[in-house]
Amino acid sequence: MRIILLGGPGAGKGTQASYIEEEFNTPQISTGNMLRAAIAEGAPLSLQAKQVMESGGLVSDEIILNLVKDRVSKDDCKNGYLFDGFPRTIAQAESLRTQGTDIDFVIEIYVDDDEIIKRISGRRIHPASGRSYHEVFNPPKHENHDDETDDTLIQREDDKEDTVRKRLNVYHTQTQPLIEYYLNWADSSDEHAPKFIQVNGIGKVTEIRDQIFDELKTK
Repeated sequence: MRIILLGGPGAGKGTQASYIEEEFNTPQISTGNMLRAAIAEGAPLSLQAKQVMESGGLVSDEIILNLVKDRVSKDDCKNGYLFDGFPRTIAQAESLRTQGTDIDFVIEIYVDDDEIIKRISGRRIHPASGRSYHEVFNPPKHENHDDETDDTLIQREDDKEDTVRKRLNVYHTQTQPLIEYYLNWADSSDEHAPKFIQVNGIGKVTEIRDQIFDELKTK
């Protein structure tokens, strides 16, 4: 079972990816983790990627796609794989298709922007321990103070509302067109087209998980 998981920042992709990985024995592959693993292994392509990253540049689509092709050839991908956060653009999706990396399902976890902003901007962190709270969904016992130490909680820079809105803008501009791309492909007569699944990302994480499992097992 070969899956692409799509959704905006804060939609719950990471949580659901972990459930899918455990249920279907498919490794979760993110470009970040893949790059780090390739560099640790000393793979030839990773040396190029490492040089680019150390200079502050963006790793090219060509390098990423070749790393992906190499990664999915590993033994742990024999039962399938799950792409989390990849592809990010139409160009990457087209290249993935051209190089023959097959996909069975594309899953979109849909959450509207207002809900995402509420989810992310409400997070508060205890820096020393990493304990996480939320002003609405998981508030501390005492406002803005850690339950165990009473230290003041912080809001990370990338959780601030202005930053979240910028991240959403990047998502809508670059990544959301993938949804239309895969929808159109799924509706075509191409026998290699993946099936497209959309689930509502609002609700209990276990209910969202069960909906995804049902779709994957019945389509």
